[in-house]
Amino acid sequence: MPVAASAIYFLNLRGDVLINRLYRDDVGGNMVDAFRMHIMQTKELGTCPVRQIGGCSFFYMRISNVYIVIVVSSNANVACAFKFVVEAVALFKSYFGGAFDEDAIRNNFVLIYELLDEIMDFGYPQNLSPEILKLYITQEGVRSPFSSKPSDRPVPNATLQVTGAVGWRREGLVYKKNEVFLDIVESVNLLMSSKGSVLRCDVTGKILMKCFLSGMPDLKLGLNDKIGLEKESQLKSRPTKSGKTIELDDVTFHQCVNLTRFNSEKTVSFVPPDGEFELMKYRITEGVNLPFRVLPTIKELGRTRMEVNVKVKSVFGAKMFALGVVIKIPVPKQTAKTSFQVTSGRAKYNAAIDCLVWNPNHSPISAPSIFQSPDEFIILY
Repeated sequence: MPVAASAIYFLNLRGDVLINRLYRDDVGGNMVDAFRMHIMQTKELGTCPVRQIGGCSFFYMRISNVYIVIVVSSNANVACAFKFVVEAVALFKSYFGGAFDEDAIRNNFVLIYELLDEIMDFGYPQNLSPEILKLYITQEGVRSPFSSKPSDRPVPNATLQVTGAVGWRREGLVYKKNEVFLDIVESVNLLMSSKGSVLRCDVTGKILMKCFLSGMPDLKLGLNDKIGLEKESQLKSRPTKSGKTIELDDVTFHQCVNLTRFNSEKTVSFVPPDGEFELMKYRITEGVNLPFRVLPTIKELGRTRMEVNVKVKSVFGAKMFALGVVIKIPVPKQTAKTSFQVTSGRAKYNAAIDCLVWNPNHSPISAPSIFQSPDEFIILY
Protein backbone atom coordinates (compact mmCIF):
# COMPACT_ATOMS: atom_id res chain seq x y z
CA MET A 1 0.00 0.00 0.00
CA PRO A 2 1.39 3.51 -0.81
CA VAL A 3 1.84 6.26 1.72
CA ALA A 4 -1.67 7.82 1.50
CA ALA A 5 -0.49 10.74 3.61
CA SER A 6 -3.15 12.94 5.14
CA ALA A 7 -0.83 15.86 5.86
CA ILE A 8 2.82 16.85 5.84
CA TYR A 9 4.44 19.39 8.16
CA PHE A 10 7.82 21.14 8.20
CA LEU A 11 8.76 22.19 11.74
CA ASN A 12 11.79 23.87 13.21
CA LEU A 13 13.50 22.70 16.40
CA ARG A 14 11.16 24.81 18.55
CA GLY A 15 8.09 23.16 17.03
CA ASP A 16 6.96 26.14 14.96
CA VAL A 17 5.26 25.25 11.67
CA LEU A 18 7.26 26.49 8.70
CA ILE A 19 5.16 24.89 5.95
CA ASN A 20 2.25 22.47 6.02
CA ARG A 21 0.12 20.85 3.35
CA LEU A 22 -3.18 18.98 3.93
CA TYR A 23 -3.92 16.30 1.33
CA ARG A 24 -6.99 14.67 2.93
CA ASP A 25 -9.80 15.75 5.21
CA ASP A 26 -9.60 12.73 7.56
CA VAL A 27 -7.35 14.58 10.02
CA GLY A 28 -7.77 17.90 11.71
CA GLY A 29 -5.59 20.93 11.28
CA ASN A 30 -4.45 20.72 14.91
CA MET A 31 -2.58 17.42 14.49
CA VAL A 32 0.70 19.28 14.72
CA ASP A 33 -0.25 20.30 18.27
CA ALA A 34 -0.49 16.62 19.21
CA PHE A 35 2.95 15.98 17.75
CA ARG A 36 4.41 18.97 19.57
CA MET A 37 2.81 18.08 22.91
CA HIS A 38 3.23 14.29 23.01
CA ILE A 39 6.55 13.90 21.20
CA MET A 40 8.61 17.10 21.07
CA GLN A 41 7.90 18.35 24.58
CA THR A 42 8.43 14.90 26.11
CA LYS A 43 11.86 14.71 24.44
CA GLU A 44 11.14 11.32 22.88
CA LEU A 45 12.25 12.32 19.37
CA GLY A 46 15.19 9.95 19.31
CA THR A 47 13.40 6.85 20.58
CA CYS A 48 11.31 5.86 17.56
CA PRO A 49 10.55 7.66 14.24
CA VAL A 50 7.00 6.28 14.18
CA ARG A 51 4.42 7.16 16.84
CA GLN A 52 0.67 6.63 17.13
CA ILE A 53 -1.43 9.30 18.82
CA GLY A 54 -5.21 9.38 18.83
CA GLY A 55 -5.74 6.98 15.95
CA CYS A 56 -3.18 8.69 13.69
CA SER A 57 0.40 7.70 12.92
CA PHE A 58 3.23 10.21 12.81
CA PHE A 59 6.29 9.50 10.65
CA TYR A 60 9.00 12.06 11.30
CA MET A 61 12.61 12.62 10.29
CA ARG A 62 15.08 15.35 11.15
CA ILE A 63 17.04 16.95 8.31
CA SER A 64 19.49 19.62 9.49
CA ASN A 65 17.43 21.87 11.80
CA VAL A 66 14.06 20.90 10.30
CA TYR A 67 11.61 18.13 11.25
CA ILE A 68 9.54 16.67 8.42
CA VAL A 69 6.38 15.04 9.79
CA ILE A 70 3.93 12.93 7.77
CA VAL A 71 0.52 12.28 9.35
CA VAL A 72 -1.30 9.12 8.29
CA SER A 73 -4.73 7.96 9.43
CA SER A 74 -4.63 4.51 7.78
CA ASN A 75 -2.29 1.53 7.71
CA ALA A 76 0.34 2.94 5.32
CA ASN A 77 3.73 1.78 4.13
CA VAL A 78 6.29 3.28 6.52
CA ALA A 79 9.32 2.52 4.31
CA CYS A 80 7.62 4.25 1.39
CA ALA A 81 6.94 7.30 3.54
CA PHE A 82 10.58 7.69 4.60
CA LYS A 83 11.73 7.05 1.04
CA PHE A 84 9.44 9.85 -0.08
CA VAL A 85 10.96 12.20 2.51
CA VAL A 86 14.51 11.40 1.40
CA GLU A 87 13.69 11.88 -2.28
CA ALA A 88 11.78 15.09 -1.55
CA VAL A 89 14.72 16.55 0.38
CA ALA A 90 17.03 15.68 -2.53
CA LEU A 91 14.61 17.47 -4.85
CA PHE A 92 14.54 20.58 -2.67
CA LYS A 93 18.33 20.61 -2.47
CA SER A 94 18.57 20.51 -6.26
CA TYR A 95 16.43 23.66 -6.42
CA PHE A 96 18.12 25.42 -3.50
CA GLY A 97 21.70 24.65 -4.54
CA GLY A 98 22.42 21.93 -2.00
CA ALA A 99 21.11 23.60 1.15
CA PHE A 100 18.07 22.45 3.13
CA ASP A 101 17.49 24.15 6.46
CA GLU A 102 15.07 26.55 8.12
CA ASP A 103 16.41 29.58 6.25
CA ALA A 104 16.15 27.82 2.89
CA ILE A 105 12.53 26.88 3.59
CA ARG A 106 11.58 30.42 4.63
CA ASN A 107 13.23 31.89 1.53
CA ASN A 108 11.59 29.40 -0.85
CA PHE A 109 8.17 28.69 0.68
CA VAL A 110 6.31 29.58 -2.53
CA LEU A 111 8.42 27.15 -4.56
CA ILE A 112 8.05 24.42 -1.93
CA TYR A 113 4.25 24.70 -1.98
CA GLU A 114 4.30 24.35 -5.76
CA LEU A 115 6.57 21.30 -5.55
CA LEU A 116 4.43 19.68 -2.84
CA ASP A 117 1.42 19.91 -5.15
CA GLU A 118 3.35 18.11 -7.89
CA ILE A 119 5.17 15.37 -5.97
CA MET A 120 2.11 14.18 -4.00
CA ASP A 121 -1.48 13.89 -5.19
CA PHE A 122 -4.22 13.13 -2.63
CA GLY A 123 -1.56 11.66 -0.36
CA TYR A 124 0.03 9.39 -2.96
CA PRO A 125 3.65 10.00 -4.10
CA GLN A 126 4.21 11.04 -7.69
CA ASN A 127 7.30 11.78 -9.78
CA LEU A 128 10.15 13.17 -7.68
CA SER A 129 12.83 13.33 -10.38
CA PRO A 130 14.53 16.77 -10.36
CA GLU A 131 15.30 16.55 -14.09
CA ILE A 132 11.62 16.06 -14.94
CA LEU A 133 10.14 18.61 -12.53
CA LYS A 134 12.54 21.32 -13.64
CA LEU A 135 11.05 21.14 -17.13
CA TYR A 136 7.69 22.61 -16.10
CA ILE A 137 8.53 24.16 -12.70
CA THR A 138 11.14 26.57 -13.97
CA GLN A 139 11.19 28.88 -10.97
CA GLU A 140 14.64 29.02 -9.43
CA GLY A 141 15.03 28.84 -5.69
CA VAL A 142 16.91 31.32 -3.54
CA ARG A 143 20.35 29.77 -3.29
CA SER A 144 22.72 29.95 -0.39
CA PRO A 145 25.94 31.91 -1.07
CA PHE A 146 27.86 28.71 -0.30
CA SER A 147 25.79 26.53 -2.65
CA SER A 148 27.14 25.08 -5.85
CA LYS A 149 26.28 26.58 -9.22
CA PRO A 150 23.52 24.93 -11.23
CA SER A 151 24.76 22.52 -13.87
CA ASP A 152 24.18 23.21 -17.55
CA ARG A 153 23.41 19.60 -18.45
CA PRO A 154 20.78 19.19 -21.16
CA VAL A 155 17.41 18.03 -19.82
CA PRO A 156 15.57 15.01 -21.23
CA ASN A 157 12.17 14.82 -22.82
CA ALA A 158 9.57 15.13 -20.04
CA THR A 159 6.77 13.24 -21.78
CA LEU A 160 9.00 10.26 -22.56
CA GLN A 161 10.29 9.97 -19.02
CA VAL A 162 6.95 10.48 -17.28
CA THR A 163 5.04 8.00 -19.45
CA GLY A 164 7.83 5.75 -20.72
CA ALA A 165 9.85 3.01 -19.05
CA VAL A 166 13.23 4.75 -19.19
CA GLY A 167 12.95 7.64 -16.77
CA TRP A 168 16.55 7.48 -15.60
CA ARG A 169 18.39 8.02 -18.89
CA ARG A 170 18.15 10.84 -21.39
CA GLU A 171 18.23 10.44 -25.13
CA GLY A 172 20.99 11.50 -27.50
CA LEU A 173 24.01 10.35 -25.47
CA VAL A 174 27.10 9.96 -27.64
CA TYR A 175 30.56 8.86 -26.53
CA LYS A 176 33.63 8.44 -28.67
CA LYS A 177 34.63 5.44 -26.58
CA ASN A 178 32.01 3.19 -24.98
CA GLU A 179 33.11 2.02 -21.55
CA VAL A 180 31.55 0.07 -18.69
CA PHE A 181 33.15 -0.37 -15.25
CA LEU A 182 31.82 -2.84 -12.68
CA ASP A 183 32.88 -3.16 -9.03
CA ILE A 184 31.66 -5.66 -6.44
CA VAL A 185 31.94 -4.51 -2.82
CA GLU A 186 31.23 -7.08 -0.11
CA SER A 187 31.18 -6.94 3.68
CA VAL A 188 31.52 -10.08 5.82
CA ASN A 189 29.73 -10.04 9.20
CA LEU A 190 30.86 -12.81 11.55
CA LEU A 191 30.00 -13.82 15.11
CA MET A 192 32.33 -16.44 16.58
CA SER A 193 32.25 -18.16 19.96
CA SER A 194 35.17 -18.24 22.40
CA LYS A 195 35.99 -21.77 21.23
CA GLY A 196 36.34 -20.74 17.60
CA SER A 197 33.05 -22.04 16.23
CA VAL A 198 31.04 -19.81 13.89
CA LEU A 199 27.70 -18.78 15.41
CA ARG A 200 26.46 -16.47 12.65
CA CYS A 201 27.94 -15.40 9.35
CA ASP A 202 26.55 -13.47 6.42
CA VAL A 203 27.82 -11.41 3.50
CA THR A 204 26.23 -8.19 2.29
CA GLY A 205 27.34 -6.96 -1.09
CA LYS A 206 26.54 -4.45 -3.78
CA ILE A 207 27.40 -4.10 -7.45
CA LEU A 208 28.50 -0.62 -8.50
CA MET A 209 28.62 0.32 -12.16
CA LYS A 210 29.88 3.29 -14.14
CA CYS A 211 28.59 3.43 -17.71
CA PHE A 212 29.62 5.69 -20.56
CA LEU A 213 27.61 4.27 -23.45
CA SER A 214 26.01 5.84 -26.49
CA GLY A 215 22.32 5.57 -27.30
CA MET A 216 19.98 3.32 -25.31
CA PRO A 217 21.94 0.08 -24.76
CA ASP A 218 20.34 -3.05 -23.30
CA LEU A 219 22.84 -4.77 -20.99
CA LYS A 220 22.64 -8.24 -19.51
CA LEU A 221 24.40 -9.59 -16.45
CA GLY A 222 24.40 -13.25 -15.48
CA LEU A 223 24.53 -14.50 -11.89
CA ASN A 224 25.64 -17.90 -10.62
CA ASP A 225 22.57 -18.01 -8.40
CA LYS A 226 21.79 -21.57 -7.33
CA ILE A 227 18.02 -21.15 -7.44
CA GLY A 228 18.13 -19.38 -10.78
CA LEU A 229 20.34 -21.98 -12.44
CA GLU A 230 18.20 -24.84 -11.16
CA LYS A 231 15.06 -23.18 -12.48
CA GLU A 232 16.72 -22.51 -15.83
CA SER A 233 17.80 -26.16 -16.12
CA GLN A 234 14.25 -27.36 -15.38
CA LEU A 235 12.75 -25.09 -18.02
CA LYS A 236 15.25 -26.19 -20.65
CA SER A 237 15.10 -29.87 -19.54
CA ARG A 238 18.82 -30.29 -19.18
CA PRO A 239 21.11 -30.99 -16.21
CA THR A 240 22.42 -28.18 -14.12
CA LYS A 241 25.73 -26.75 -15.27
CA SER A 242 28.69 -27.75 -13.20
CA GLY A 243 30.49 -25.08 -11.27
CA LYS A 244 30.28 -23.13 -8.07
CA THR A 245 26.91 -21.58 -7.33
CA ILE A 246 25.69 -19.29 -4.58
CA GLU A 247 22.30 -18.90 -2.95
CA LEU A 248 21.16 -15.29 -2.71
CA ASP A 249 18.79 -14.66 0.18
CA ASP A 250 17.81 -11.03 -0.43
CA VAL A 251 18.26 -9.07 -3.64
CA THR A 252 17.41 -5.40 -4.26
CA PHE A 253 17.70 -3.95 -7.76
CA HIS A 254 17.95 -0.49 -9.24
CA GLN A 255 14.79 0.72 -10.94
CA CYS A 256 16.42 0.23 -14.36
CA VAL A 257 16.41 -3.59 -14.01
CA ASN A 258 13.71 -5.50 -15.89
CA LEU A 259 12.15 -7.55 -13.08
CA THR A 260 9.91 -9.53 -15.41
CA ARG A 261 12.86 -10.84 -17.35
CA PHE A 262 14.75 -11.57 -14.15
CA ASN A 263 11.88 -13.66 -12.76
CA SER A 264 11.52 -15.66 -16.00
CA GLU A 265 15.13 -15.94 -17.21
CA LYS A 266 17.10 -15.13 -14.03
CA THR A 267 19.12 -12.64 -16.06
CA VAL A 268 19.74 -9.08 -14.91
CA SER A 269 18.68 -7.10 -17.97
CA PHE A 270 18.69 -3.30 -17.82
CA VAL A 271 19.12 -0.03 -19.67
CA PRO A 272 21.76 1.66 -17.48
CA PRO A 273 21.67 5.26 -16.30
CA ASP A 274 24.44 7.50 -17.51
CA GLY A 275 27.36 7.68 -15.12
CA GLU A 276 27.79 5.95 -11.77
CA PHE A 277 24.98 4.07 -10.02
CA GLU A 278 24.31 1.07 -7.76
CA LEU A 279 22.90 -1.80 -9.81
CA MET A 280 21.92 -4.19 -7.02
CA LYS A 281 22.38 -5.20 -3.39
CA TYR A 282 22.30 -8.74 -2.07
CA ARG A 283 22.84 -10.85 1.04
CA ILE A 284 24.30 -14.36 1.39
CA THR A 285 24.11 -16.58 4.49
CA GLU A 286 25.05 -20.01 3.12
CA GLY A 287 28.38 -21.25 1.80
CA VAL A 288 30.43 -18.29 3.06
CA ASN A 289 34.20 -18.85 3.02
CA LEU A 290 35.85 -16.75 5.70
CA PRO A 291 38.96 -14.85 4.57
CA PHE A 292 40.59 -14.90 8.02
CA ARG A 293 40.47 -16.93 11.19
CA VAL A 294 41.03 -15.18 14.51
CA LEU A 295 42.16 -17.25 17.52
CA PRO A 296 42.24 -15.18 20.76
CA THR A 297 43.45 -16.33 24.18
CA ILE A 298 42.79 -14.17 27.25
CA LYS A 299 44.47 -14.62 30.64
CA GLU A 300 43.80 -12.56 33.78
CA LEU A 301 46.99 -11.75 35.71
CA GLY A 302 45.41 -10.28 38.81
CA ARG A 303 42.75 -7.63 39.30
CA THR A 304 44.39 -4.93 37.17
CA ARG A 305 46.31 -6.84 34.50
CA MET A 306 45.44 -9.11 31.63
CA GLU A 307 47.28 -10.81 28.81
CA VAL A 308 45.76 -11.30 25.39
CA ASN A 309 47.21 -13.51 22.68
CA VAL A 310 45.62 -12.89 19.27
CA LYS A 311 46.49 -15.10 16.34
CA VAL A 312 45.23 -14.17 12.88
CA LYS A 313 45.55 -16.62 10.04
CA SER A 314 44.54 -16.20 6.43
CA VAL A 315 42.51 -19.06 4.99
CA PHE A 316 42.22 -18.01 1.34
CA GLY A 317 44.30 -19.38 -1.51
CA ALA A 318 48.04 -18.85 -1.87
CA LYS A 319 47.57 -16.89 -5.09
CA MET A 320 45.34 -14.30 -3.44
CA PHE A 321 46.25 -11.38 -1.21
CA ALA A 322 44.48 -8.79 0.93
CA LEU A 323 45.17 -5.04 0.88
CA GLY A 324 45.01 -2.61 3.77
CA VAL A 325 44.48 -5.16 6.56
CA VAL A 326 43.87 -3.47 9.94
CA ILE A 327 42.91 -5.40 13.07
CA LYS A 328 41.21 -3.65 16.00
CA ILE A 329 41.23 -5.38 19.40
CA PRO A 330 38.89 -3.80 21.99
CA VAL A 331 40.24 -3.25 25.50
CA PRO A 332 38.56 -2.09 28.75
CA LYS A 333 37.83 1.62 29.02
CA GLN A 334 39.93 1.88 32.19
CA THR A 335 43.11 0.76 30.39
CA ALA A 336 46.04 2.89 31.57
CA LYS A 337 49.08 1.22 29.99
CA THR A 338 49.72 -1.30 27.22
CA SER A 339 52.74 -3.15 25.89
CA PHE A 340 52.96 -5.04 22.61
CA GLN A 341 54.86 -7.90 21.09
CA VAL A 342 54.04 -8.49 17.43
CA THR A 343 55.51 -10.94 14.96
CA SER A 344 54.96 -8.56 12.06
CA GLY A 345 53.92 -4.97 11.45
CA ARG A 346 53.15 -2.40 14.11
CA ALA A 347 50.51 -1.92 16.80
CA LYS A 348 49.40 1.06 18.86
CA TYR A 349 46.83 1.81 21.53
CA ASN A 350 44.09 4.26 20.52
CA ALA A 351 42.47 5.58 23.70
CA ALA A 352 39.78 7.46 21.75
CA ILE A 353 38.15 4.24 20.57
CA ASP A 354 39.46 1.96 23.37
CA CYS A 355 41.11 -0.38 20.91
CA LEU A 356 44.49 -1.74 19.94
CA VAL A 357 45.01 -0.96 16.26
CA TRP A 358 47.31 -3.48 14.63
CA ASN A 359 48.60 -3.23 11.06
CA PRO A 360 50.23 -6.59 10.29
CA ASN A 361 52.05 -5.31 7.19
CA HIS A 362 52.90 -1.80 8.26
CA SER A 363 55.48 -0.16 6.06
CA PRO A 364 57.01 3.34 6.32
CA ILE A 365 56.30 3.97 2.63
CA SER A 366 52.85 4.89 1.38
CA ALA A 367 52.21 1.57 -0.36
CA PRO A 368 49.10 -0.31 0.86
CA SER A 369 49.41 -3.19 3.27
CA ILE A 370 49.43 -6.66 1.71
CA PHE A 371 48.26 -9.72 3.61
CA GLN A 372 49.17 -12.67 1.40
CA SER A 373 48.25 -16.26 2.07
CA PRO A 374 49.51 -18.38 3.68
CA ASP A 375 50.43 -16.03 6.53
CA GLU A 376 50.04 -16.10 10.28
CA PHE A 377 50.54 -13.18 12.65
CA ILE A 378 50.48 -13.03 16.43
CA ILE A 379 50.11 -10.08 18.80
CA LEU A 380 50.67 -10.17 22.56
CA TYR A 381 49.85 -7.34 24.96
